[in-house]
Amino acid sequence: MTRKHNFSAGPAVLPLSVIEELQAELPDLHGSGIGLMEISHRSQTFDDIVRSAMARLRRVLGVPSDHEVLFLQGGASLQFAMVAQNILQGGSADYLDTGAWTAKSVKQAGYFGTARVPFSGKADTYRQLPAAGSWERDPGAVYTYY
Repeated sequence: MTRKHNFSAGPAVLPLSVIEELQAELPDLHGSGIGLMEISHRSQTFDDIVRSAMARLRRVLGVPSDHEVLFLQGGASLQFAMVAQNILQGGSADYLDTGAWTAKSVKQAGYFGTARVPFSGKADTYRQLPAAGSWERDPGAVYTYY
């Protein structure tokens, strides 16, 4: 079998060893007698999987304990709205405009507060990222999107 690569947004190609492990766990997760796709999202088994994934993600990405890790359903467009809806709450946020996805995020934020854009790479057709010190953060900003 020839493995293909997916370079588009969304799902990515997984190592074959990961796919084979998932294949083995699909009908009987850790000898539980129930498959990976069948377990209840309220079960201890599912809770253990989420806790393990969260701990690994914190370790690999160096997420400090005073930050939350969220596993959210939906694609980028939905998450742009969820972030603004849940965090912005009528306040102001800074958005560093580095491409088309930022424009979508700014639009969603506008429904729930003020989206300030202190840096935009649009005029340069997004060929550069903001250099350190090239933009000033609003001290009242609830968050910064980058």
